[in-house]
Amino acid sequence: MKRTFLLPLILLAMQSCAQKTELNLIVGTYTKPGESEGIYVYKFNTGTAEFEQKGLAKGVENPSYLTVSADKKIVYSVNETSKTSSVSAFAFDGVKGELKFLNKQPSGQDPCYIISDYQHVISANYSGGNVSVFGIQPDGSLSSLKQTVQHSGKSVNKDRQNSPHVHMVQFTPDHRFLVVNDLGTDKVYIYKYNANESADVLTPHDSVRVEAGSGPRHIVFSGDGKYAYLIDEMFAKITVFRYNDGSLKQLQETKITPDGFSGENGAADIHISPDGKFLYASNRGSENKITIFSIEKGGLLSKKGMVSTGGKGPRNFVIDPTGKYLLVGHQQTNNIVIFERNTSSGMLKDIGKRINVGSPVCLVFAQIK
Repeated sequence: MKRTFLLPLILLAMQSCAQKTELNLIVGTYTKPGESEGIYVYKFNTGTAEFEQKGLAKGVENPSYLTVSADKKIVYSVNETSKTSSVSAFAFDGVKGELKFLNKQPSGQDPCYIISDYQHVISANYSGGNVSVFGIQPDGSLSSLKQTVQHSGKSVNKDRQNSPHVHMVQFTPDHRFLVVNDLGTDKVYIYKYNANESADVLTPHDSVRVEAGSGPRHIVFSGDGKYAYLIDEMFAKITVFRYNDGSLKQLQETKITPDGFSGENGAADIHISPDGKFLYASNRGSENKITIFSIEKGGLLSKKGMVSTGGKGPRNFVIDPTGKYLLVGHQQTNNIVIFERNTSSGMLKDIGKRINVGSPVCLVFAQIK
């Protein structure tokens, strides 16, 4: 009798263990031009790096950036289509990997980044040079546009900076402010986040000017919320800031390229390992590499090495929540390359596994639930 009762318990434990090691990997893409059909969902095993396609939302135009809602039940996507650009909402069944279209709302021109919390969805609109704020309806769908924050100005690069180009929006760790990186004006804007306001959700608070011509792109905060790391696209440089109460104070600048580098830059993404010990930054252009930094005392960076990403156009990458694997999406070579992380040294090893998908430019992990 004891064996009879023991078997179901063992099976239940095995099932629970499997669920813990499996995540959904949701992939945003460019569909025009390209080989992609929309938004892809894969099952990814964080113990073995095995993967399997589960779902595909077809007919979604250029869902180049995604975010998963705070309750993990909705996926919000940008639709980067120039003057007809919009933001879309999808109900997400994490078990089946299915995305069901709910609605979409017009946004600023060419949204390239999107975030959400329990109350709002906010997009960064590159060509529009502005930020769009949407409310969230009870079913997770998008309300009509609540607010547009328009930037103005330019900087020194006549080819890239003749107007504002908002490249990223990000909540501060205390969730009281919103950081907005503007590649076109070489400024990082900080807005007060008034979550319960019906109209003025964002109000100006502060701004930081960075080196002229650098092109601020993405920013990431340390786990303790004390430091922020800004990567600029055109100079391929990281600026380290101390963060406190809605203000950024510069501490350090460091290049992600080797000494004497004279090739083409296209710095793109930046992430910190889950243990907070290492920072990774990707560079496109003629490099197609990821630079690895150790995060030292006081939040400062020390360069540890570089590795080829194994493809062309590493616009986005993601580290799985366990910290074991780092996945790089290659916009131009239509694949995702999987690296194993050495958690002691921070170094990366290409394990030879590839997810073949058209123009992957956003990788997001989500729990299966």
